[in-house]
Amino acid sequence: MEYGICTLATVPVRETPYNKSQMINQLLFGDLFKINDINGGWALITTTDDNYEGWVDVKQINKVSETWFQKAVNSQRNFVADYCGFIISGNKTKIPVTMGASIPLLDNTEFSIENDKFTFEGRTLENTSKVTKENIIKTAKLYLKAPYLWGGRSPFGIDCSGFSQMVFKINGILLPRDSSQQINIGKEISFIEEAGTGDLAFFDNDEGNIVHVGILIDNKTIIHASGEVRIDKIDHFGIFNEETGNYSHKLRVIKRIF
Repeated sequence: MEYGICTLATVPVRETPYNKSQMINQLLFGDLFKINDINGGWALITTTDDNYEGWVDVKQINKVSETWFQKAVNSQRNFVADYCGFIISGNKTKIPVTMGASIPLLDNTEFSIENDKFTFEGRTLENTSKVTKENIIKTAKLYLKAPYLWGGRSPFGIDCSGFSQMVFKINGILLPRDSSQQINIGKEISFIEEAGTGDLAFFDNDEGNIVHVGILIDNKTIIHASGEVRIDKIDHFGIFNEETGNYSHKLRVIKRIF
């Protein structure tokens, strides 16, 4: 088994080992993964935090030893708190990193990946404090106006489940990658009137498949990624878009995660 870390701002994870294959996920700086296979310049990886599998270009990943990998996995998380921070390498090259990226083994402003030393410029958040509903919404609102991007996980492009995953991850709760997986965790809330801040709302299509997820601000408003990260009204029918005067998503179930 080989191990790796993402050392670029973002790296697309594709469905098949081909540049034109659709992006199904996205690595951010500091994301850790296991390498399952190498095929023609492509690596089949499994991300550490959510066990999500996909293909990445081997030129866009950095291999690490199992010893360093395990040390990083077991260390305290530090997440980039600015829309854009900078990693400065030993040769003074600046690497831009996005909000939600993780800085491994950070000591003040310095850290190392194996024998390579780096300095971080920017603000970080530590997920050591107890998660609160208020912090969940505070983090979620930082992503407002982020454009929708299938497979994306950054404020410069994010999908609905990537949005919920990143918001909870920054606050110390690891969620699965896709909405169809996220619906399987937490406690079901029977009525929207009983729902509250920080609950996850899931939505299905005409075939009954889960196709969307958002975070409740309260039992009447929701923040979610649809075209962009936005705030809309919600009731027992679903999400109501005041701009179009129509329901955009049909409510299936509400789950309380914490």
